[in-house]
Parts: sequence; C-alpha cells; structure tokens
Amino acid sequence: MSGTPKKILAVASSGGHWIQLKRILPALGGHELAFVTVSQAYRSEVGDSRFYVVHDATIWNKVGLLILGFQMYRILRRERPDIVISTGAACGYFGLRFGRKFGARTIWVDSIANVEHLSLSGQKVGRYADLWLTQWPHLAQPGGPQYAGSVL
Repeated sequence: MSGTPKKILAVASSGGHWIQLKRILPALGGHELAFVTVSQAYRSEVGDSRFYVVHDATIWNKVGLLILGFQMYRILRRERPDIVISTGAACGYFGLRFGRKFGARTIWVDSIANVEHLSLSGQKVGRYADLWLTQWPHLAQPGGPQYAGSVL
C-alpha cells in the first residue's frame, strides 16, 4: 500500500487469528492503525494504536452475534476507516460487512488452519471482500478466494 497514508482497521478474534493478523502488520507500516479483537490481553501488543475489545461470539450464540454486530457497527461508524483487514472470525465478518457499508476497501485473509475448506466466516464474507485470500493454493477458486502465499 503506497501513496497517501490510509486509516486501517485491523480485526481478528483471538489465538491464531490474532497471531496471523500481527504477522501482516509489517506490510501496513506507515498507515494509521486501529485494532479490534475479543481479548483485552492483546492491548499491550499494539502500542499507542486505538484498540477496541468486542464480544466473542460464534454462530451458535445468536444473542452474542447481535451484541457483536452492534459493537462492530459502532466502531466502524466511529473510525470510518479507508481499509478494513481481517484474518477472522465473527468479528472480522462484521468488520468487513459494515466496513463496506461505510465505503472502506475490505481485505479478508482466511486462516491457515483451514486446510480442507474455507472457514465458515470466510465462506460467508467473500462477496463483501475487495480482496479475498486463502493461504492454501488448493482452496483458491476463479471467483475467489485467491492464493497469494501464506503469512506463517
């Protein structure tokens, strides 16, 4: 990403999703970053960047998804990023959905842990992603996702 510095919202749930997001960060140097995740424990890893903690929800917790969706909408409305990037999962899905509504460019990098098939969030978010990536060449398809390497 070259040219004028962009406002980027980086979104990931915990564990491997967060680790993979952090490995992408060197490519985002020189841009204004804000982070969204599900664990306050990661706060110390982002320096002075704005940091938001949201409800951790899954497809099996409909009320939790509503709470998460509302939280993500409020964050996107406040931040108004130029770009939303996510490595998953549910918080990233909402980040891309609402980011697109607010005019942001969107990037989804599906987890490397999904060897046999795309993650559920990755399957559902593809049509909202301007750049939709898988980390496994055999999961790439003509209509997306694309394979461009892995972050591990």
